[in-house]
Amino acid sequence: MKFIKASICLLLAGLALSAGAQNISVATGGTGGVYYPMGGGIAAVLSKFVPGMQATAEVTGGSVDNLKLVGTGKSYIGFTMTDASLDAYRGEDKFKGNKVALRTLMILYPNRMHVVSVEGRGINKMSDLKGKRVSTGSPGSATEVMAFRLIEAAGLNKDSDVKRERLGVAESVNAIKDGKIDAFFWVGGLPTAGVTDLANTPGNKLKMIDHAEAVAAMNKKYGNLYIEDVISKETYRGMDSDNKQATVMNILVAHESMDDKTAYNIVKAIFDKREDLIAVHKESANIKLENQKTNASPVPFHPGALKYFAEKGVKLN
Repeated sequence: MKFIKASICLLLAGLALSAGAQNISVATGGTGGVYYPMGGGIAAVLSKFVPGMQATAEVTGGSVDNLKLVGTGKSYIGFTMTDASLDAYRGEDKFKGNKVALRTLMILYPNRMHVVSVEGRGINKMSDLKGKRVSTGSPGSATEVMAFRLIEAAGLNKDSDVKRERLGVAESVNAIKDGKIDAFFWVGGLPTAGVTDLANTPGNKLKMIDHAEAVAAMNKKYGNLYIEDVISKETYRGMDSDNKQATVMNILVAHESMDDKTAYNIVKAIFDKREDLIAVHKESANIKLENQKTNASPVPFHPGALKYFAEKGVKLN
């Protein structure tokens, strides 16, 4: 009888432990960008250093897809750009009529718009895209959102002025190598693996198209989400000069229903183990306490994140 009681106690303890286990999915992006490797690093950190948590990184179409996944209310945290996040939070554009109850966990790193071509395609400035075969990013990506806004600000029509494809960065790189497209848009961290691959491919000299002059028009229409920035010519092989471009911030988001303790533990683990993430991708070095500012994200911070930042002396109220 004692043996049976002991066995029942052990079984119940095991069930309680199992019930306490927490599975989290990290919604990232395509394999050729920065979201995916960094998301894999975050998943590894959460699984190793947050007791009872098991996290996995998922390949997705990017920010828009990630926001929709977070919007399901299931156990997701997602990488996204602030412009797509604001649309989701307000229920606009690709989220028209479908507001997402979002909260910001942290500001991540700056995302640089790349307008990429190669020598021999006749593209030296934005207006040269007219009549060309151009990829504006994969469906479900914030690259597509920002590309459309940039094309508009440059005085072009996305539907009638370019022959548009909808490819992720890895697919875009392969298509430009094969001569199937002439240029592509990509918003990502530095360096982006796919662009590095193109720059290092024999017979292809990289052409990065300046477009910083369009930032003012983008901000006038969509709010102060974009900044004039520069990709240094040392970033990718073959660049003759610095690329003057538009930048938008990346944030990590969760559903507002995530409990405060879980949000706190996620944020704490990422900051505590930042060096582990830098070893995965150097853009993780931009995950800094001093970058956590209320005006850096159009989406309110999660209470659990606010608690962590307050403990570190960062006040966001």
